[in-house]
Parts: sequence; C-alpha cells; structure tokens
Amino acid sequence: MLATLSTRLLVRRCAGASALAVALLGAGLPATAADRPQPDLTRFYHQRPAWAACPGADMPEDLECAKVTVPLDYARPGAGTLDLALARYRATGPSHGSVVLNFGGPGGAGIPELAAEGRQFMDLTNGYDVVTFDPRGVGRSSPVSCGEDGTAVPAVPRHGAGNDGSQDLFRQLRQVAEECARNSGPVLPHIGTVNASRDLDVIRQALGDGKLDYLGFSYGTRLGAVYAAQFPDKVGRFALDGVDTLTESPADQGLAGAEGQQQALDDFLDWCTTDVGCPFGQDRRRAGDEVVRLVRSLDRDPVRTDFGGSFTGQDLVGALAQGLYSRQLWPPLERALASLVEDGDTRRVLAFASGGTGLPHGRRLTDRTGPPAAPRHTDGGLVDAADVPADNLPAALMAINCADDPDRPDAARLTREMSTLRAAYDHASPVFGRYRLTQLLLCYGRPRGTDFIRERVKNVPTAKMLLVGTRGDPATPYRWTVETARRLGPSAVVLDNKGEGHTGYSSSMCVHHKVNDFLLYGTLPASGGSCPAEAPAAVGPEGAG
Repeated sequence: MLATLSTRLLVRRCAGASALAVALLGAGLPATAADRPQPDLTRFYHQRPAWAACPGADMPEDLECAKVTVPLDYARPGAGTLDLALARYRATGPSHGSVVLNFGGPGGAGIPELAAEGRQFMDLTNGYDVVTFDPRGVGRSSPVSCGEDGTAVPAVPRHGAGNDGSQDLFRQLRQVAEECARNSGPVLPHIGTVNASRDLDVIRQALGDGKLDYLGFSYGTRLGAVYAAQFPDKVGRFALDGVDTLTESPADQGLAGAEGQQQALDDFLDWCTTDVGCPFGQDRRRAGDEVVRLVRSLDRDPVRTDFGGSFTGQDLVGALAQGLYSRQLWPPLERALASLVEDGDTRRVLAFASGGTGLPHGRRLTDRTGPPAAPRHTDGGLVDAADVPADNLPAALMAINCADDPDRPDAARLTREMSTLRAAYDHASPVFGRYRLTQLLLCYGRPRGTDFIRERVKNVPTAKMLLVGTRGDPATPYRWTVETARRLGPSAVVLDNKGEGHTGYSSSMCVHHKVNDFLLYGTLPASGGSCPAEAPAAVGPEGAG
C-alpha cells in the first residue's frame, strides 16, 4: 500500500470509495481456490423462499419478506449457516424473473432502503419482481457490531511527525478491532464481497432465475463486478451506477475521496453564500476558512449532545460528507449548520451523521439517535429489525472494506510515512483530509484481506453490462467508471452522465430511463451514450441520490 508513498502520494490523487474499514479477517476465495476440489453446496441451491408480509408497522403493505440460508464458510459448508433477509415488490404484469438491487455502503441494508425508496423502482415491476437483501453481516442478516466501546474511532494526530501520538493511535486501533471481534460473532471472519457474491448466486437460484438481473449502486457495483468474475455464465442484464474502483490502493482511494468531498463542499459554499441565511456569511473566500476554523474548534473543544456524548470536529466532517452527496440535501444541510453555529444545537447535524434526513444510494446510515445497542452475538438466524445494532452500518463498512483489501503496512512503516500522509491528505482537503486519513488507517494490524478482486476481477466473459458514471460524483469519480469498464473488458458499456451527485439513477431522468430500458428490454445506447446535466430534480423523494 505504501511502497512508494513518499514520492507518490503527493503527486497522485487517485480513487476511492471510502476505505473506512475495521475487520478482523478477509474472507473469501483465494486465487487458487478454483484449482481445489469444491465442497458440495447442493442443499443451498435447492431452496424456495416463503414470502410473507414484512414485519414492522412502517413496512409498506405490498412489500414481501423472506429468507434464504447460506453457508457461513463456503469452504466448509457443514460448519454452520446463516440466514439472509430478502424483500420484494411483486411484478405488476407479466414477469420474466427478478431484478436484484444492492444500494451500496458497503454495509447498507437493502430492506429498509427498498421500503423507504421503493417508488423509484416501480417502473421495473412492469417486467420484474424487484428484490433486495441484507448482505451477510448487515441489517437483519447476522449484523456485525463493534459495541459501545468500539464506536469511538480514534482520529489521526493533527500535527507533527514520527512518534507524536502515532503509537497511541495504533494501540487504540487494535482496541477497536478487538471490540469488533467481541461483539460481532462468527460471521465476522467470513464477511466480505467475495462471500457476498456467492450468497448472491444462492439468492439467484432461490428466486428461480437462470441468470441474475442486477442493479447495483456505489459499493453495489463492486459486488456486481465480483459476481461477474465468479459466475460469468450467470450474468443477465447488469446495470452498475456510481462505479467503484477495483484496483486502487486504499491510500489512493482516500485521496480521491478527500478531493471529491472538498469539491462538493466548495460547490455547496458557492451556493450557500448567495443566501442571507448561510451560517458562514456571504463572503465566499472567508466561508471556506470559517468551515476549517469550525472543524478545528470542535476538535479542540467538543460540544455536548442531548444524548450525553460529545460532538467533535471529525463528527461534523462526517455529517458534511453525508450531506454533500446530493444537491437535494443542501437546503436542510444549510439549516442544520446554522443551528449548530448560531445556537450550538447538534441535533440536525447529528441527523445527517445518522442518516435521519434520508441519504443517497449507498449512504443511508442506521438511525443512531441514541447510544449504541448492547453488545450481542448472532446464531445465524434473522435478527428483528429493532434489534439491529445501532453501529451496524459503520461496523459492516469497516469489516467489508478490510476483507476486500490485501494491503497491510506495519506500525513502523506507517510511523515513518505519517508526515507524508498528513501532508498529502491535508493538501487534498483541509476539511476532509484528516477524516479520510483516519479511515485509511482503520485496517491497521488486521490480517490481510483477499487479493481476488485486484487479481481476478478482469476480462469477464459476460453479456453486455451497463456502467453509469457521473461527472460530478463526489464519492466514485467518473474516471473509475472508465477504468473499471476497461478492466472488465468488451462486455462493459459506459453511460456518461454529465450531472452531479453520487450515482445518477435517482437524480437524472435520462439515466433513470436508459437504465430501465436496458433492464426491461435489453436496449443499450450506442457506445453507452450520454445524459446531459439536469437541474437537481426529484426522480425519487428527497435524499435519493
């Protein structure tokens, strides 16, 4: 990861969906697994879900839920199982099967997302059952957790180099990992995209489909690409929106993420300072300095929240990161920041940090308006929605990203490179740099994850797949779409969305229609085609991105 970091990080600003990651084991299929005798999975491929009304007072009446059972460890299917939660809207007319949705994260639970945003996908019910699921370790499917003591992620020391707090930081990171292991149960060593992809194929068979038709957003594009590499002959119509990188190191991903978020913040401030209600005033240059000053002030002197905790500058940065994913969120973000700056009221910004306002695809967090849930273990069965740990999304995001990452520098090397890292990340963004650098380090000390994604997910011999890249995407840069399409090979066709925001399906009517035409009718634009920038509009409800 840091082989040539001293010379490379300062000149190269590469890619990244968040490297927010803390897990113990990279699960998955090693590069040589295909050469070994494969275990018998027959019983898992002979299931039929028992669909029924979804439990919960807030669930739509026409949304149905079920479960499928998968092996905990695909290498040892007799060693235990876990249940995956499914949900679907039935096709309203003649159906040629199911289209499976993944909303991203990693760590995003599909069922609450489909329940909340389902009307965006009703056009697809003209030809499909619209299905989603909570991946392993997520939501109701054996959710991982880091417990109350593991939710406070330590921040990178701001100034200096060498051993100025680095050793203490590494000690705290080890403690976080131990808390995650204590609270997550047996699923944690078997989490990750390679296993989630194998689960997806069990789901495909359980739905009765010979091929998988799939719509993935953000991290869901990584899952789709891994599935295409593992099961190329089972790929039906695949649409991947907000395309993730398959090759960038976490260090490069973090830099790209910091740069993208800084650009989104700059765009927000351009808009905010034209309004007399902007809490940072109407002087655009001064407004940027005021944001930096506010973050650093809160890092020095956190404010108390209504729930007894403290709200730091890094908490504010996390809330900003969520609120900047879509222009539709700018007005409520402005009001939330005004409440914080003018009244010291953290409630609205905490709502952004927890996803309470509704977030773009792949970024909806578990509601965390209170303290974390008590530590718990799961036995592989479905968990009631009310019992999903409050920190499940960040804990799962950390676990999955680490399981997918083979890079593991040691403390000595990280300490030597810390000064260079700080300089590179601060240069990328004075607001988001420290936050993203902390995220980069969260895999420290954990066993390396799988190298399957970097080494094997390429040149996939599948049917045509539609990859949507948005030019102004702050989380998954457009160039990732182009790079991933090139890596996947001739089967990948790129749709160039000239708009802004994370993903295009819910913010661009053009993208929405082109994706639907492909999924429903197999119609692909010539050479992928393009979509013009559109005014921030409502394809779906506020917050869909």
